[in-house]
Amino acid sequence: MKIKAVRVTPIAIKDPALLNAAGVHEPFGLRSIIEVEGANGLIGLGETYGDAPVLNLLTQCKDSLVGGSAFDLQRLLRVIQKQNAQAGTAKHIEMELAPGSKSSSLVSSAYSAFEVAFLDLQARTIGIPLVDLLGGRARDKVAYSAYLFYKWDASVDPEYAPDAYGEAVNPTQIVAQAQRMIDLYGFESIKLKAGVFDPMEEADAILALQAAFPGRPLRIDPNSNWSLVTSLKVADILRDSLEYYEDPTPTLEGMAKLHRATGMPLATNMVVTNWEELRQSVSMNAVQIVLSDHHYWGGLRATQALAKTCESFGLGLSMHSNSHLGISLMAMTHLAASVSHLSYACDTHYPWQSDEVLLGGKVPIVGGCVHLTDKPGLGVELDYEQLAKLHEDFKVCRIRTRNDVLQMQRFKPDWQQVKPRF
Repeated sequence: MKIKAVRVTPIAIKDPALLNAAGVHEPFGLRSIIEVEGANGLIGLGETYGDAPVLNLLTQCKDSLVGGSAFDLQRLLRVIQKQNAQAGTAKHIEMELAPGSKSSSLVSSAYSAFEVAFLDLQARTIGIPLVDLLGGRARDKVAYSAYLFYKWDASVDPEYAPDAYGEAVNPTQIVAQAQRMIDLYGFESIKLKAGVFDPMEEADAILALQAAFPGRPLRIDPNSNWSLVTSLKVADILRDSLEYYEDPTPTLEGMAKLHRATGMPLATNMVVTNWEELRQSVSMNAVQIVLSDHHYWGGLRATQALAKTCESFGLGLSMHSNSHLGISLMAMTHLAASVSHLSYACDTHYPWQSDEVLLGGKVPIVGGCVHLTDKPGLGVELDYEQLAKLHEDFKVCRIRTRNDVLQMQRFKPDWQQVKPRF
């Protein structure tokens, strides 16, 4: 079935002042919305980063895909590789916490965005849910985790849109943030983004969460912002409180030393992001849980292969999240539903996003889960009025590539990113 048209629409979505190891989120997050229209009039949808490096490659590729088959994923990959090679290696600032800025993952990011749209179109053409195209359902619903952040109140700068969560800079406010998320969405597990304040204070926040929500699995993620010494100190405090310990310290070598010393299960989306890093990690027993992300692992089918590989090596598997809207959430959900080896509730930033491009608004999260339907493809449709509005926001937005460091320096001019900071 021939492809009639391909559209790539960059958008800017409101983002709160969420703090992390690199600084603070800018007031807008960038996304790219993909439409692949078939000769049959059906449209497959995809979503990925909107940072300039990825957006440029998506835009360069889209016209070359017209006339090809929506079932020809090999041709899709060749087009992206060719366009990327012709574009050369343009220099731009890369941020470790902004996958859309990384040159090393550009091809995978572009391929994934188009692959989701191709597969969505294929499933719509056949008249089946995307999960069935991926091999069928291992589960009918996918569990997600409450994703807590230290954050500033929106009043810190007029560029930030008001949000209902307010400030969270201490354990009491973190517990209140968790309570609100659980009340709204029913999450059964909780993750805290750390690496911001003194590690002992962040450990206290986990202990406060444990007291407030007994029995709920807890995770902490300092984004490699703690030294090995600090990671060991926090491990002593939280050894019996954590479901897993995510990226506390930099490098595979550091993670391997930490695991040998503590025996705690370590998770990552930072030191295992490709097949070579996975091979090295297995040889060192550095990481016991891989947090996959189809946006930079190379798409849905590649992530299915990753799941089988993790199962073969006795590694746990879950999903990492970046700021995203409902198309990505549904792609994550269909993918997670299709793999039998899914060890933990997945991450999602979705409760932090107030904007949406889908008809009917935001995807429901009920009982901490996104439930699949029998609708064809991803099961969602574009709201073109909202898409146009968010595209206009992109055109006037000052941001073209995410940079949490520069945003923090707007408030603290002497602030520099240091890794590890603590």
